[in-house]
Amino acid sequence: MAAITVLAFVTGLSNLSQPQPVVEGPLAAVLPLSRTFVRFAGVLFAFPLGLVTVGLQRRKRIAWLAAVGSLPGLALLPLTTGRTTEIPLLLLVFAAVPLLVANRDAFSQTLDLSSLQIAALTSILGVGLYGTVGAYGLRDQFLELDGWGDAFYYVIVTIATVGYGDITPVTVEAKLFSLSVILLGTGAFTVAVGALIGPAIESRMAAAFGTMTASELSLLEDHVVVLGYGDVTESFLERIDEETDLVVVTENADAASRLSGEGVEVLTDDPTDESALRDARVNVASGVAVAGDDDAENVLAVLAARNVNPDVRIVAVANEETHVEKLDAVGADEIIDLRAIGGRLLGESVLGENETGSGRRRSENDGGADPSTE
Repeated sequence: MAAITVLAFVTGLSNLSQPQPVVEGPLAAVLPLSRTFVRFAGVLFAFPLGLVTVGLQRRKRIAWLAAVGSLPGLALLPLTTGRTTEIPLLLLVFAAVPLLVANRDAFSQTLDLSSLQIAALTSILGVGLYGTVGAYGLRDQFLELDGWGDAFYYVIVTIATVGYGDITPVTVEAKLFSLSVILLGTGAFTVAVGALIGPAIESRMAAAFGTMTASELSLLEDHVVVLGYGDVTESFLERIDEETDLVVVTENADAASRLSGEGVEVLTDDPTDESALRDARVNVASGVAVAGDDDAENVLAVLAARNVNPDVRIVAVANEETHVEKLDAVGADEIIDLRAIGGRLLGESVLGENETGSGRRRSENDGGADPSTE
């Protein structure tokens, strides 16, 4: 799709630069306004196709529908001009459509729009319709406004605050109507830009700083929340990340950025702060793992998680044996004593009783023999 977009843009620029575009193709005689179509079609198709290409990369269903619907229209361009330089564009279109149809099941992601975004788009369309119909209805009160095309042109120029002056209102009623189009149009456009582009900027900033956006957090449910980041967290994430949705809450910005780059959902915040835990949706989580290196912070994190969700299962790590009872007292359902487990595994390994594979055996690749083979 990217290649088609580039070729369409280059072809469109070529046709725009010609005083009289070539129309010698098989459809030139049957296509109405063929010269006008040829002059503008390439560029007009290229910009929407650029957005469609991005949507296809994200597996959006609406992008697939737009591509399948627009590519046949783009194929009319080389079939109208008949220029040999546009044959590659035609061949790419003919190759792309069957591929899109064959792989239609791969594009199953829906376009999730918030209520504000839907309202913003609706307001833009509403203002455009209001302005076009109103201008056409008041055409006798405008200079040089004769048809629907002029009315639509006038609305776009007015909303864009360009004001070429070729179409002007001559009565008070027409002037008041023009003012209403300016106010409604610029207001709707401003809201739409904020609603549509704002979340994208927020997502980029969040990814750069290793934190989730509010919209991403709102989708979390039946997930595991990891409070804190420590030595045991990395191996824990490797074990559980593929089995369930999870989010890590940590104040460690470096760890948050690195985990985010690895595809782990991260909320950069205080794991002992109840408001941060509510943002991480602990209230609907299936479990909480408290795995920081600081036992004092782990105790506070368990207490905060229990206050936010009294029924959630909480498993906590105790870095010191003396803190096991404290973690139990504040509401942890299970406490993992790292030193006790490490000592037990060490003893079992020395006696040859450890069959769990938790320890790393020296093999021939390490320069020695595996004791189990001797």
